[in-house]
Amino acid sequence: MKAGATLVMTEALHSALREHLFPGDGLEAAAILICTRHEGERTKLLAKSVIPVPHGACVRQKDFLNWPGEYLDLAIAQSEETQSSIVLVHSHPGGFLGFSDLDDESDQITMRSLYAGVEVIHGSAVMIPDGRVVARTYDDSQCPTNVRLVSVIGDDIRLYFDEVEDHVVLDGRSGAPMAFTSEMTQALAKLSVAVIGVSGTGSVVAEQVTRLGFGEIILIDHDRVEERNLNRILNSTQEDANYSASKVEMFASSIERVRGKGVARPIAKSIGTREAVLAAADADILFCCVDTRYARMIADRIASRFLIPLFDVGVLIPTMKDESGVMIAGVYGRIDYVQPGGSSLADREVYTGESLRAESLLAANPEAYQQQIQHGYIRGFHEEAPAVISLNMLAASSCVMEFLARAFPMREEPNRNYARTLIKFREAEQEFTAENDFPKIPDPGLALGAVEPLLGIADLAGDV
Repeated sequence: MKAGATLVMTEALHSALREHLFPGDGLEAAAILICTRHEGERTKLLAKSVIPVPHGACVRQKDFLNWPGEYLDLAIAQSEETQSSIVLVHSHPGGFLGFSDLDDESDQITMRSLYAGVEVIHGSAVMIPDGRVVARTYDDSQCPTNVRLVSVIGDDIRLYFDEVEDHVVLDGRSGAPMAFTSEMTQALAKLSVAVIGVSGTGSVVAEQVTRLGFGEIILIDHDRVEERNLNRILNSTQEDANYSASKVEMFASSIERVRGKGVARPIAKSIGTREAVLAAADADILFCCVDTRYARMIADRIASRFLIPLFDVGVLIPTMKDESGVMIAGVYGRIDYVQPGGSSLADREVYTGESLRAESLLAANPEAYQQQIQHGYIRGFHEEAPAVISLNMLAASSCVMEFLARAFPMREEPNRNYARTLIKFREAEQEFTAENDFPKIPDPGLALGAVEPLLGIADLAGDV
């Protein structure tokens, strides 16, 4: 997968930026992004805020822009304490998706000033009227490096890859590749995906992203294969169970057989560890396939702080009793799509403070906790090896389809109408909940990145 930095912003910030840069007069305009950074396997610039440069303060023409240096000073002042990166953005109203010779000359001056103020990487970017963005970064050598991907995360997931060579203007349709085509496969090959939990639903998600062609697949799970898992974990074998193979190592070997070396990245750690959190933060897309509320809370915070779209999947089979005995009361699959800055899993009460405390108390009693985990699929009925692979596949397939529908739009209705999908197999129904139907509490952790303590959790704090 191609190296290089990524610039990520929410749909709300992108919309505000676009509105300022294109006021309707056909002239260039400018704004400044203040970005936190994640220095992982690749650098991520996480757009946290925007400083609009007032139109009246600039000399603006259709292919020229000059704006006062006081706004550079303002950006530096806002970035010094947090050592944030600064990205200077201007518009090309004529649709030129690239950097002109004038842009190159200007950057050589402004980037030196920025680096003198805050000694971290900074960048510049160009937006054209349809919202596409191309960007580049500068380090202390003042040499530009193209940003490999600009992603805008909202109801849709817009992916603007570094495909502009020699300042060529891109003509034709500006949208994403058509779903289910080789163009889609080529786009996915440039993305990193993290699968948290590689067991029942997680192994099915991991199998799909393998076959779809994602460039990097980060597998996160601390557990090992047992014989009772074999009826629902894809690619697991009797030999894996005999040797208590790591689930992620087992699945990474399977990916290597299909895709070759260098695609799978196994992390045999709980998502509640610092190493696993930082590995997941490297991803462009996040799938959460876990069976605890605490793990979902961690995934929720990773998505918010590192601006990663999150797809959370769960299944449940409640039971009831009557005079004839125990019977199935429902067969459910749930898929939640969480966009950074939108309603979170916490807002939707997938977990609550009370449920986290109850789970923590249960975990303190190992015997009771293990029994609860074993009862996770079929509530009210003990089954050592639940035969749920068909339900897992249904839910996991719907989860990956939800991603495809947002990155490569195909629905008749807006994706905003499908923040949650509830599959009710027993009733032969599906229920959909729109983003607007969920409450949304302001998120102080949005785009904070790896600010300590990591995720705001003391147990994840790094060495000081």
